[in-house]
Amino acid sequence: MTDKVRVRFAPSPTGHLHIGGVRTALFNWLYARHNNGAFVLRIEDTDKDRSTDEYIEAIIEGMKWLGLDWDEGPFRQTERFDIYNKYIDKLLEEGKAYYCYCSPEELEAGRKEAMKQGRALKYSGKCRDLDAVQVEATHDKKPVVRFRMPSEGQTVVNDLIKGEVVFDNAQLDDLIIMRSDKTPTYNLVVVVDDADMNITHVIRGDDHLNNTPKQMQLYAAIGYEVPKFAHLPMILGPDRKRLSKRHGAMSVDAYKDMGYLPDALINYLARLGWAYGDQEIFPRQELTEKFSIENVGTSAAVFNPEKLLWLNAQYIINTPAGELAELVMPFLIKEKIVDKDQLPDKTWLSKAIATLKERSKTLIELTNSLRYYIAEDVEYNEKAKARFLNHKSLPLLVELKDSLGTVSDFSAPELEQVFKAVIDKHDIKLGKLAQPVRVALTGGTESPGIFEVLEVVGKERTLKRLEKAIQTINKARS
Repeated sequence: MTDKVRVRFAPSPTGHLHIGGVRTALFNWLYARHNNGAFVLRIEDTDKDRSTDEYIEAIIEGMKWLGLDWDEGPFRQTERFDIYNKYIDKLLEEGKAYYCYCSPEELEAGRKEAMKQGRALKYSGKCRDLDAVQVEATHDKKPVVRFRMPSEGQTVVNDLIKGEVVFDNAQLDDLIIMRSDKTPTYNLVVVVDDADMNITHVIRGDDHLNNTPKQMQLYAAIGYEVPKFAHLPMILGPDRKRLSKRHGAMSVDAYKDMGYLPDALINYLARLGWAYGDQEIFPRQELTEKFSIENVGTSAAVFNPEKLLWLNAQYIINTPAGELAELVMPFLIKEKIVDKDQLPDKTWLSKAIATLKERSKTLIELTNSLRYYIAEDVEYNEKAKARFLNHKSLPLLVELKDSLGTVSDFSAPELEQVFKAVIDKHDIKLGKLAQPVRVALTGGTESPGIFEVLEVVGKERTLKRLEKAIQTINKARS
């Protein structure tokens, strides 16, 4: 085995890339990067009935979006059958594996008998030592190949997270390593791949822990040094039950579509089972520098969608407005706020985003907040309209519109002076003028600072929206 750290992420393409899989990929990626090792991407697609090219593409695109780059691969197991068959033949030749001719009915009968007698539900070993005559009698049957598991002693897993875990070999089954249709099974191919790719550390979910002693016996049988294992605790929902979609355990694609930033998702998942003091926010470079298997917890992690949302908001706040402008563009098109052939000026869009990003938890929220900046017209919230666009605000809006029409420098400091002149003249507080103007410009009562809003909306559209508000009030009075 090589001295260089080599890890792998090996998803099955039977669905989209989900939160649990991403955390496994991330911990492998961080371990490789921290140790200047290699990160291998391997697609475990031997389940031909459920694996699809569409899911493979979705996994690869999800990894790219998250920035989890790989050094080798992606390898597909369906392209490596010749390699697996060589190992199976070798195990058969050396007597470490054997053909099993038992029918499904015989196997089911054996399981029922074992249950009656309180024995382990494992293969009886009926075909372990068939002689030539017995084999000849099965010529019309398609056999599977079973691995000859040791029946005495113990297999000890020295897990980097869980510590020493001991398995009694008498409980281990003679597992099938090749089906009757000549396709190899998971436990065989994963071991052969790890051996062939010189994997030094296997970091995976603890739902695989029961497979580990079987695989350790296979590593030994094919003459490969057993890699170090680290089994990550499960991720649970807030109700402490297995994580599911109802807890927010959606695919990476879904989080992307909802406007989460990849670095926020990476940061959150890194802290889901790993800790470095009380620190919550980790730039990716810092994550890489500080990550260690020793700081991975031994108990199940709890997925908290609200905390992920909070973290995403922090990343939006700390991302430069220019970068957010690039990220928001596809959402503006998707939400039909702009046409793809009429995109807003990036400098102007960055300025608008700078006023909104502290109020936005996702890119979708940020996108929808931009509507009143980009739209030619705005729709009024009926309650806001009734409260602020009325006979009391009418003279103030008329006076402000006339004053703004003479302003050449339509910047926040200059606009503040115009507002000050109006409120001083009428001896009113800023809110008495700012709220009607806010409704006129945005349609609602909540927005960034009113002077910032006017500056971003610009003189022409500001005057146009104030005129509409004035006409709306006059129409209601007539």
